[in-house]
Amino acid sequence: MNILFAASEAVPFIKTGGLADVIGSLPKELTRQEVNVSVILPKYGDIPAKFRDEMTHVTHFDLYLGWRKLYIGIDQLVLDGVTFYFVDNESYFKRPGLYGYDDDAERFGFFCKGVIEALPHLNLQPDVIHCHDWQAGMIPVLLKAHYQHLPFFSGIKTMMTIHNLRYQGVFSQDLFRDYFGLSDDHFYGTALELHGGASFLKGGLLYSDWITTVSQSYAEEIQMPYYGEHLDSLLRHRQHQLTGIVNGIDYDVFDPKTDPHLTVNYRDSLAKKQQNKLALQERLGLPVNGDVPMIALVTRLVQQKGLDLIQHVLREMLLLDIQLVVLGTGDHVYEQMFRDAAEQYPAKVSAQIYFNEALAHQFYAASDLFLMPSQFEPCGIGQLIALRYRSAPIVRETGGLRDTVQPYNEFTGEGTGFSFTNYNAHDMLHSIRRAVFFYKNDRDSWQQIQSNMTKCDFSWRKSAQQYIGLYKEISS
Repeated sequence: MNILFAASEAVPFIKTGGLADVIGSLPKELTRQEVNVSVILPKYGDIPAKFRDEMTHVTHFDLYLGWRKLYIGIDQLVLDGVTFYFVDNESYFKRPGLYGYDDDAERFGFFCKGVIEALPHLNLQPDVIHCHDWQAGMIPVLLKAHYQHLPFFSGIKTMMTIHNLRYQGVFSQDLFRDYFGLSDDHFYGTALELHGGASFLKGGLLYSDWITTVSQSYAEEIQMPYYGEHLDSLLRHRQHQLTGIVNGIDYDVFDPKTDPHLTVNYRDSLAKKQQNKLALQERLGLPVNGDVPMIALVTRLVQQKGLDLIQHVLREMLLLDIQLVVLGTGDHVYEQMFRDAAEQYPAKVSAQIYFNEALAHQFYAASDLFLMPSQFEPCGIGQLIALRYRSAPIVRETGGLRDTVQPYNEFTGEGTGFSFTNYNAHDMLHSIRRAVFFYKNDRDSWQQIQSNMTKCDFSWRKSAQQYIGLYKEISS
C-alpha cells in the first residue's frame, strides 16, 4: 500500500503547531508497520540549512496556475525510513514564516496543484493521498475536477484530516476561478462557497473519499453548531465517512528515560522526577521546595486555550500553596497578565514569555500537574506528553482532552488526572483545588494516579493501525 501525506509543515523541518508533530511522527510509525509512506511539503526558506543541504533535486517542470506559467522543483530527503518531498518555488516559499501572506491562496493553490502534477514526474502512484488541514484541501477537488479521467490518476483516493476546523482557508471566489479553472457548479449551492468567498477546507471535506479528525469526541462535537464553525451541516451529511482517531506522540522523542534535556532521567520514579522539579525551581528563581505542587502551563497564550478562565480566577489560584510555571507566547493581554503575576508573586509564579523546546521538556518533567483548560481542543498534545512524563493533567472535558484524560475517582482508584465539564472559571478552580488536595494530603491517592498513568499508551501504534484500516477500506 502506497500512501502520500500532503501537508504544510512537519517536524523536524518546520513547525508552527501540533500539525507538524503529527506529520513528523505518524508516517514513521506507519513505516514501522510496513506501509510505504511518503510526505510532500513546501520547501520553505526557514527550513534549517542542515536539512536543505541534505536534499537532492529530483525533478522540475512547468506548472500552470490559471494563466501563470510557473517553475516547480521537487527535492527529496529520506529521514527515519520516510521519503520527504519538498515543493520548490522561491517566489512562493522562500520567505520568513509559513502563513499570513496576502497571496496565501495562490501559494497553497500552487502547492495543491503541484502535489498532483508531481506524481507522474516522480513515478509515484499512491493508493491514497492523505491531505492535512486547509493548505492541502484543494487536492481532492482538483483531482476529481481535472485529473481522475486520466488513467494515471483514476485509482487514487483521498482522505482529508481536520486538525483544527477553525482554520478554513477562505478566499475570494474570483481567486479560485482564476487559479483552478473550476466551473460555476463548484461555487453554487453546497459547493465551495463559504462566508461569501470559497474555502480550501470545505473543498477537501466535500470532495475527499473519507474525512478524519484527531479525536473521537471532536468528530462528534464538530457536527454541532457550537463547534462546527459553520460546517456542521456538511459534517453531519458526511458523518458515515467521518472518523475520529486520537493523535499519538513520538515515544522516541518524548521519553523521560532518555530525554537529553532533563536534569535527571527517570521513568516511574517520583524521587527522580522530584530532582527535575528542584532543578527547575532553582533555574527559574522560585523557592526550592519539593513539597509545593508545581502546576505547568505550556501553550499558546490565546483564548482558545482557556486563558480567559485563568484570567478570571488567577488571584484565587495563587492563594493556594502552589507554584505556577508558564511557557509560551500569544495575545499581549495574557502575556502581560502572567508577567504582572510573576512580578507580584515572585515566590509563586514564573512567566517565561517565549518558547524553547528544551525548556518545555523540563516543564513536563518538573511539574506535578499540567493545566490545559481549553475552550475546544481537537486533540491536544500537551496532555499526552504530560501523561508520559507523569505530570497529572487538569483539563476541560472537550475533544481529545476528554478522550485521553480519565478523571480521578477516589472511590474506585481509577483515573489519570482531573477534569471539569462546563467552560467555567470556578469549575476549573475547583478541579485545581481538588488536585492540590490529593497531592498534599493523600499520598496514597497520588501514588495511585501515578500508577494509572504508567498504564497509558499514547504512542502512535494503535492510531496508526486505525489509519491503515481506513486506507484499506477506501482504496479497495
